[in-house]
Amino acid sequence: MSFLAQLPLSSTVFLALALGLALAFEFVNGFHDTANAVATVIYTHALRPYVAVVWSGVWNLIGVLTSSGGVAFSIVALLPAELVINVGSSAGFAMVFALLLSAMIWNVGTWYLGLPASSSHTLIGAIMGVGMANAAMNGHAFGEGINWGKAREVGMSLVLSPLAGFIVAGLLLILAKALIRRPELYTAPEKDKAPPLWVRGLLILTCTGVSFAHGSNDGQKGMGLLMLILVGIIPGTYALKMDACPKAIQGIVAEAHAASATFEKHAAGVSMPPADARAELQSYMKPNGKPTGKTFGALLEINSEIIASLGPLKSFSELSESDRRATRTGFYLAAGSIGKLLKGNTLAAGETAALDAYKGDMDKFTKFIPPWVKVAVACALGLGTMIGWKRIVVTVGEKIGKSHLSYGQGAAAELVAMGTILAADHYNLPVSTTHVLSSGVAGTMAANHSGLQMETLRNLLLAWVLTLPVCVFLGATLFAAGLYIVLHTAGLHP
Repeated sequence: MSFLAQLPLSSTVFLALALGLALAFEFVNGFHDTANAVATVIYTHALRPYVAVVWSGVWNLIGVLTSSGGVAFSIVALLPAELVINVGSSAGFAMVFALLLSAMIWNVGTWYLGLPASSSHTLIGAIMGVGMANAAMNGHAFGEGINWGKAREVGMSLVLSPLAGFIVAGLLLILAKALIRRPELYTAPEKDKAPPLWVRGLLILTCTGVSFAHGSNDGQKGMGLLMLILVGIIPGTYALKMDACPKAIQGIVAEAHAASATFEKHAAGVSMPPADARAELQSYMKPNGKPTGKTFGALLEINSEIIASLGPLKSFSELSESDRRATRTGFYLAAGSIGKLLKGNTLAAGETAALDAYKGDMDKFTKFIPPWVKVAVACALGLGTMIGWKRIVVTVGEKIGKSHLSYGQGAAAELVAMGTILAADHYNLPVSTTHVLSSGVAGTMAANHSGLQMETLRNLLLAWVLTLPVCVFLGATLFAAGLYIVLHTAGLHP
């Protein structure tokens, strides 16, 4: 990290504060969400508590390290384009701090009450709040600052995953009872007594799977925010993936030339200066943006900048810091706009394959996660799990059903949670470990005719329903307050 020696003291302090806050968010995520992964093995005495949380932490680490980063950038895609592009500005930093503080406030509050609430929901609610506040402060229409298409996609995954957890976990328990006729699997754990060896192995296996899946999905949310911070403060190092080979760089140039022919065809003679082109694409990337000749003219201009900038290069290190930031902005706008064009079916069949490949190659140079970021996030998750697991474990084990959780119920709920999260990973969608596992436990209680504690379920439902609106409010308020403080401290005005 030799870049630290080149930073002014104020930037170094700000970087440390921002990274510390992002890792604190993952620490809170650890004792709030990761506790679900160890709930069954601790509650059933399959593992001692601190053995369980260390074991879970290791598999969270493996899950984070092997993750693609796709979920991280799905979260970033919900943010307003102008704030992502200008993340190093006052508004960009106010955004990052508002997101992290909002999510942490709600997570700590629900954890203190022993309520399994969703860190995914908290973060997405805060993002929506920041988008609304940013639009309002810039005189735009209400809700214009939110990528509603992406929000709908993410929202469906968050709504459907707990329903799937409830239904599938219940069915899995019924199936297990029909096929595995071992009474000890369906009895509540005895106090301070470990389960039979084969049951213990099953529970450890399911804990391992949920821990790995949680790391591969939930851990990515913090990684995306960490990368925003690094790009904003140290663009010279993190704006682009610096180890790109000359062949890959020139491959982008060749694809840009081919794409320009498509853009020129649809632009119908429209051209514009670079600043107007960037503004046009930011406008098009908003939820209500529609492609016009100006959109293609803007893409043609951005493409020309990419070709001119990268044409003579063998390495990104040949670019100045400001040029690296500008190139990243060009990639972000071009790739985001192409992605929207491809989804909108506005192009001919022969044009889509080449543009999709072009978008994918640009994403490779901007959507990357350095190994040290993954390790830092995984360590924060693991440490958080070790500190605060007990409240959530008691809720999952004793307060959802009227009878205590049995070995079979715990295994069924965790198997379904693991499968659901890994499926969401495949489609780069964030899901809530908390929602899926808690719903799975409730589903097994219903299938077992054990009865459900309605007071706990009402509290859980209330926490789930309130999470989005409360975090929207917190995100909007903290963003507006943070931006006001920053600008007025610097003697500027919004």
